[in-house]
Amino acid sequence: MGVFSFYNVRKPRQFHHEPIYFDPHKEEMDARKQRIRREMGLEEQAADAEEYKSRIRGTFIDSTNHLKKSQMKGEDAKSRKYKNGKLIIYAVLLVLLLWFLFK
Repeated sequence: MGVFSFYNVRKPRQFHHEPIYFDPHKEEMDARKQRIRREMGLEEQAADAEEYKSRIRGTFIDSTNHLKKSQMKGEDAKSRKYKNGKLIIYAVLLVLLLWFLFK
């Protein structure tokens, strides 16, 4: 254990925040350069939102084992919710039964 001393009091850590410099003129210039490059054909156009959605859809389920297994069994969110509800009801009934038995 440390010994308390009036002469050697620790100072709390100071919050030090360095603001990020934002130059709206530079941002506008970069956006303009990108737009011109796309118009000239030097840079590929950005894909639309639907293409991103099609690439993203299902990647979370594919990367998790338990969701992938439940999907292969044919379970969906509704059936999992139903099973959880049944489990909670059974737990409440068990607690009530034990309470009446040992009262």
